[in-house]
Amino acid sequence: MLCIDIPGYAKIDLVHLLLDYNGTLALDGEILDGVLPRLQKLSTGLEIHVLTADTFGRAQDRLSGLECRFHLVGEEDQARAKAHYLEKTGAMNAAAVGNGRNDRLMLEKACLGIALIQEEGAALTALSAADVLCRDINHALDLLLHPLRLKATLRG
Repeated sequence: MLCIDIPGYAKIDLVHLLLDYNGTLALDGEILDGVLPRLQKLSTGLEIHVLTADTFGRAQDRLSGLECRFHLVGEEDQARAKAHYLEKTGAMNAAAVGNGRNDRLMLEKACLGIALIQEEGAALTALSAADVLCRDINHALDLLLHPLRLKATLRG
């Protein structure tokens, strides 16, 4: 569990980290540099969940060796499917990270939503649904590895 008390904002008790794959952890199906070591560190205190439509068909293979739950999202109404998974997991104890239109509900409903603008860009609806915006996944994961950074960003 990761506990962060953010004055003027909230006390966050995270148990789960939900992550989109393509556009978030990966570009063109390949995991971005620096992501796996950070996720390994985070997996000691958080349960990692990767939710993906797996556009390139490589996600599960690329995540082998990482302790995580892999959830394949169908083609129909992916935004609602991801939000439903989050709600079943426990939105009040979850952080979510994504960039796409299909991530918007997950980002909005999570206790902590982090949107990214990387090489694939980001949907405006995802950006407006998030609590925090980062320029790449490693910076987003570092917020959780170094929670005082997150505290500095969100305090009121």
